[in-house]
Amino acid sequence: MLKKILVYISLLLPAFAIAQTGETFIVNGKLTTVKQPYRVYLLYQQGQGKQLDSTTLVDGAFQFTGKVANPVSAMLIVDHRGVGFAGISKTDDVLNLYLEKGNIYLAATDSVSKGKITGSEINKDNEELNTTLAPLYARAEKIYQEVQAATPQQHQSNVYQNTMQDKFKAIQVEREKYLKDFILAHPYSYLSLMAVSSMGGPSADVNVIEPLYNSLSQKLKETPQGQQLKASFAALKATAIGAIAPDFTQNDENGKPVRLSDFRKQNKYVLLDFWASWCGPCRQENPNVVRVYNKFKDKNFTVLGVSLDRPDGKAAWLKAIKDDGLNWTQVSDLKFWNNEAAALYFVQSIPQNFLISPDGKIVAKNLRGGDLEMTLLKVLSSAKQPKGE
Repeated sequence: MLKKILVYISLLLPAFAIAQTGETFIVNGKLTTVKQPYRVYLLYQQGQGKQLDSTTLVDGAFQFTGKVANPVSAMLIVDHRGVGFAGISKTDDVLNLYLEKGNIYLAATDSVSKGKITGSEINKDNEELNTTLAPLYARAEKIYQEVQAATPQQHQSNVYQNTMQDKFKAIQVEREKYLKDFILAHPYSYLSLMAVSSMGGPSADVNVIEPLYNSLSQKLKETPQGQQLKASFAALKATAIGAIAPDFTQNDENGKPVRLSDFRKQNKYVLLDFWASWCGPCRQENPNVVRVYNKFKDKNFTVLGVSLDRPDGKAAWLKAIKDDGLNWTQVSDLKFWNNEAAALYFVQSIPQNFLISPDGKIVAKNLRGGDLEMTLLKVLSSAKQPKGE
């Protein structure tokens, strides 16, 4: 369960990490009805790693102090069950908050998760945002429970998988709308800077996030985190929708060089698909890509797979190609996350894909489930229309 907690907090953190030279924060808490000497834990980002501090309740009171260079996400946990930090789960007494310089006060009766934070502007903003997003999170949890309860037959069904993906995507789209509204309404809040950084995931649409970044106050944009976010736009623009797809050459399974730009000569739409044999979500999505490939392969469409397998992973890569029935061109330099094509496309997580038109432009990206088929139906239908219609 410790691993799940660490993964959970990583999702709350901004996409940037700055060395912590820091200013002092102090968290003062009081549980008015608790007399037992429970252990209290504070988990937060510290530079490139995570810091775990602990203390003991004394007549319901506790205090933490430390240094942060900028506001960071944190988890405050009271171990009522005496299981130790490694035994803590998300159903225990857990409060998500932000640490920033100055005094942060928490008042509660018997549970920090129900406490009220004062003395911190970013936590005030966070409470407002969380109130807005709470119904979305409740819907997402309900869908997650539905997936967990699904039968093996349902999990193997493309229709079921696409339906679930569509439900999660709808929530993501709604979430990003709320974040956009929050950012525009709070141009001076550090939380807005963090929200801009989190929008769109690891392959954000720069055409969406750059205007939001520009709406922030000059003070926020001049912070190290603001400057780092701005610097990332250049890489994102190179693979933004409408950009010419960066060219590259890698070897296929037989060692033959394959160049992306050569597909233009075939006048086909190309799905540039980044995946790996060790990537569970990639393997789960492969049946959908196979289905779509078989449906459109004779209609000016093909797939170019780029594997992020390890240097010693060629056998696993070839086996996955055969087992999953990936009957299209496959390439890899077997450099794992250092794959040169992946670096060129700013790939930070997989599966990830880019749909490239016959003239070499990126027309869509990160197409999953039914979105891939619907997008192809649209672009291929448009390509058949005579000019002027």
